[in-house]
Amino acid sequence: QVQLVESGGGLVQPGGSLRLSCAASGRIFSINAMNWYRQAPGNERELVAASTSGGSTNYADSVKGRFTISRDNAKNMVYLQMNSLKPEDTAVYYCNARIRTRVYQNIENDYWGQGTQVTVSS
Repeated sequence: QVQLVESGGGLVQPGGSLRLSCAASGRIFSINAMNWYRQAPGNERELVAASTSGGSTNYADSVKGRFTISRDNAKNMVYLQMNSLKPEDTAVYYCNARIRTRVYQNIENDYWGQGTQVTVSS
């Protein structure tokens, strides 16, 4: 009933930039948090950047100053601008959102996108 679809991944050289997008669609009453996670081979999934509906943001120390998360609440979209990319940023990036789907039930559930591959290599 709710879908998250990421786009914008690809291959980029070290020092380059990419912009990831994530669109939420379906039965949505409201969206609270919208976040980006990543998972590299052999590693656990980690939180990269987080945003609340009120506009607060938070970043992993490893990406502070290089990545920027932003939202378009009217379009139910979240973006991740990634600059000064490093080989260690290589991972599958996942969009995550905490969504309330019912008007008369104040219950939020977590939804995930399918992931988009980001590869930083020369």
